[in-house]
Amino acid sequence: MKEELITLTIDGQEIKAKKGTTILQAAKTVGIDIPTLCFLKDINEVGDCRMCIVEIEGRRGFATSCIQKVEEGMVVHTNTQNVSEARRVILDLILSNHHRDCLTCTRNGNCELQQLAKKFNVLDIEFEGEISEHEIDNLSPSIVRDFNKCILCRRCVATCKNVQEIGAIDCINRGFESCISTVGNYSLNDVNCTNCGQCIQSCPTGALHEKETIDDVWMKLKDPDTYVIAQTAPAVRVALGEEFGMDIGTNVTGKMVTALQRLGFDKVFDTNTGADFTIMEEANEFIERFTENDNLPMITSCSPGWVKYIEMNYPELLPHLSTCKSPHQMLGSLLKTYYAKKEGIDPEKIYVVSIMPCVAKKFERQRPEMKNNGLYDVDNVITTRELSRMIKQANIEFENLEENKFDNPMGEATGAGAIFGTTGGVMEAALRTAQDTLTGKDLEKIEFEQVRGGEGIKKATVNIAGKDINVVAASGLANAKKILEEIKEGKADYQFVEIMACPGGCVMGGGQPIKSSKIRSEVDVRKLRADALYSIDEKSTIRKSHENPVLKKIYEEYLEKPGSYRAEKLLHTKYQKREKYQF
Repeated sequence: MKEELITLTIDGQEIKAKKGTTILQAAKTVGIDIPTLCFLKDINEVGDCRMCIVEIEGRRGFATSCIQKVEEGMVVHTNTQNVSEARRVILDLILSNHHRDCLTCTRNGNCELQQLAKKFNVLDIEFEGEISEHEIDNLSPSIVRDFNKCILCRRCVATCKNVQEIGAIDCINRGFESCISTVGNYSLNDVNCTNCGQCIQSCPTGALHEKETIDDVWMKLKDPDTYVIAQTAPAVRVALGEEFGMDIGTNVTGKMVTALQRLGFDKVFDTNTGADFTIMEEANEFIERFTENDNLPMITSCSPGWVKYIEMNYPELLPHLSTCKSPHQMLGSLLKTYYAKKEGIDPEKIYVVSIMPCVAKKFERQRPEMKNNGLYDVDNVITTRELSRMIKQANIEFENLEENKFDNPMGEATGAGAIFGTTGGVMEAALRTAQDTLTGKDLEKIEFEQVRGGEGIKKATVNIAGKDINVVAASGLANAKKILEEIKEGKADYQFVEIMACPGGCVMGGGQPIKSSKIRSEVDVRKLRADALYSIDEKSTIRKSHENPVLKKIYEEYLEKPGSYRAEKLLHTKYQKREKYQF
């Protein structure tokens, strides 16, 4: 059936748009930019902030273009004097109750409110009045909530409630007392927050940000008695460059390593190596469960936001989780045992810093289960954004850096480790090793296209050694919920399930560079970053985790084999039922 087209005029240009299109969308097709603030494509389209107002001939007042649908013969003006003055008043009112400490704000230079104030030349505030004072919530190990910088756009609320289906935050009270908070106005640390950080990605200002810990890293780097090791997750290398003006999805692995070396880290290792260990242990665990038909489906456990979610919401399904630690925790554990012994370093003097795309890793690293011999596997987690700040603080011109390689031995990884950073990647990497193990052959087909792509849920049946294995990869907690409900109700016949808390996987983690609503509506950020990881995989000499020579050596010298007593002690963990509310 042919779609009905509507003819309208916007700023003198005649446009044909599909019926049901908003004025905002129609204007964008011909390059007319209408400013927005509360708008977030497919997530928050409610017209609350009114920044996107336009005038329509023959109608009184203003229309909100992000929700107003086009109509036949409609004549729209987006930049009249009345519209410009109204937008300025709206900005003035927002700023009148906003803590304007922009120079010391973590979002300085990447704040949508700041950009609009600059665009509309807001140099003073006409409606100065009483400014609300709210206590900053910094009890969570992952997320800081500063309502003094909130503009009530509700983008975070829509993301938490509709995308993740958590609902940890909402708008409470009325009028001047309205604010975004939790049930009972308790800390995020005490409610059903999973620490995923997607609210941070949605926030246009500095009202939500990661709990920064780079001062602790600087202190350790300056301590001559501390052996400081950095490890970097796969998704970081395809996003860090964006903080320095590079194109989305640029692979900056070599420059990133050089920058970390210049910052003073004693060694710079690759979390992809940890991912290879995870695959070895996870594939072995899956084969055992599949062979014995025990606790199937097996569900991946490398996403800490997802793990916390199932602990709070579906504790009865915890036996289905793989017992494998996440890659950076595995590598941290090996650094303080195998590596420390090999290099003759006191494990108590080793300080492991994980550079992650994820703020939930900050929560994960301090879980009591992540200890061996009284020492945490990982001592500090900083995000991609925090690393970029450290590089800037050190006055390093990142774009001009030469490219260095990771240090050995924990810097040698496979292509399978690289694709861990995108949805479906963990599944694909595990299947590569599982199929070779089950068939006893070195199979050439290693791409599992069925679990690639940006869909929130990807289902497939793969045949390995003559046996059909039903698999599913889900990203985003709302999609995880759908899969868990199927399992709980006995409606699913899956054997292997991958779940990541963040929609799109780690490449879209809560600690990654924040993109404005405009960029997010125009560019598929996930695809660009994911494609870069797949490119790393394709160019890798070794693309299967079990063929990594470093792993072979460490298993031979220290761990013996996947699933051995020592491997279980160092590389595996346990889970617990967790209450949603701590008050």
